[in-house]
Amino acid sequence: MRRVLSVERIVAVLIVACAVSVAGAEVKLPGVFGDHMVLQRDMAVPVWGWAEPGETVTVTLGDQSRTATADKDGKWSLRLDALKAGGPYALKVRGSSTLELSDVLVGEVWLCSGQSNMAMTVSGCIRFAEEQAAADLPKIRHFAVPRRNAEAPETTCGGAWTVCSPQTVGKFSATAYFFGRTLHRELNVPVGLINSSVGATPIEAWTGPQNAGPLYNGMIAPLAPYALRGAIWYQGERNAKAGQPGAYADQLRALIGGWRGVWGQGDFPFLYVQLPNYTQTQKQPVENAGWVQIREAMLKTLAVPNTGMAVTVDLGEAGNIHPKNKQDVGKRLALWALAGTYGRDLAYCGPLYRSMSKEGDKILIRFDHAGGGLVAKGDKLRGFAIAGADKEFCWADAAIEGDAVAVRSPQVKDPVAVRYGWASNPDCNLYNKAGLPASPFRTDDWDLQ
Repeated sequence: MRRVLSVERIVAVLIVACAVSVAGAEVKLPGVFGDHMVLQRDMAVPVWGWAEPGETVTVTLGDQSRTATADKDGKWSLRLDALKAGGPYALKVRGSSTLELSDVLVGEVWLCSGQSNMAMTVSGCIRFAEEQAAADLPKIRHFAVPRRNAEAPETTCGGAWTVCSPQTVGKFSATAYFFGRTLHRELNVPVGLINSSVGATPIEAWTGPQNAGPLYNGMIAPLAPYALRGAIWYQGERNAKAGQPGAYADQLRALIGGWRGVWGQGDFPFLYVQLPNYTQTQKQPVENAGWVQIREAMLKTLAVPNTGMAVTVDLGEAGNIHPKNKQDVGKRLALWALAGTYGRDLAYCGPLYRSMSKEGDKILIRFDHAGGGLVAKGDKLRGFAIAGADKEFCWADAAIEGDAVAVRSPQVKDPVAVRYGWASNPDCNLYNKAGLPASPFRTDDWDLQ
């Protein structure tokens, strides 16, 4: 009897082992591939996955078929030729087993990442009922990457692609959705939004040079090299509180370079949101808070090729770190994409400081992106401060003179520096005629500590 039981156990073990072996041989795709996904148009599309070592795998989409062989570790990869916008298609993967993904569209794909203001959903925005009713947009798709910290780069992730509808839009990233909706309306192509964001996280957690961050390992690495047009980024609040906001410019450059490197698509567009106005209204002519320094770091990052910055110094809420107007945030990001990525001739940025010149007791400030002319939203310009060589700033009188802003104060007879909007929640109102606000700036390079 004991011998019979032993044989039965052996048979059971063999059955389990065979089942595991068969399961291990099944053709698999990474988690970002799934029903309802959007593939990037007009560029070669990487497709990769796992199978039995040495196994031949064939991928078919539309009239294309490509073949790859799994290496000794079971990894295979191939590239589909560039596709035009369209669909729906079925994506079939055949090896010892077959996978078939349905309702696959081809259009524009953007990675959307950051902390809580990127994670914030459409349901938390202003006019949600109105937005929900208007969200019957099945060619917009959203993929939410589940939160995961990892010690080493992961190869796959969970998540699923969701088709936009009044029933589903409430759970979409709001910034991503309003960005994608603008692109969808203007380009008339499908849009895929990959949302990989976690609230209250520092930029270091998302960066992938040496010592890659745990969120990069768990939530960004598994997505590469899924073909995308570019990335949008909304983060910085955590680093403004971390005590070292002055390091943020280098950190943001490192993140951009690391992501571009792992994707291998060159300098793909990287667009980000400059921090909005927040906390108590400005009391002093200049207030060197961490929030201000993060804004300046973001402004400096525009020197990195193929980057863009949505200025939101007028879209925040004094008592709410998660301002509810994400419609304009998404739209302003989309303006950068439409102009810089898709070649549209339109105003896409508010005034950015270019140069200063001194004329007697005043300083003239000139700007890029005047957008048809400089304007004050209100009766007169506000938000300017001026200082002499003593570095003591005082409130300044400012007026638009042609293509420049003239800044002066009776308290400063020999001015050398100007700052604008230099506070966490500044009272500032310089715009261009396209209705886009000027970024806060300073003309000096004095120590901010």
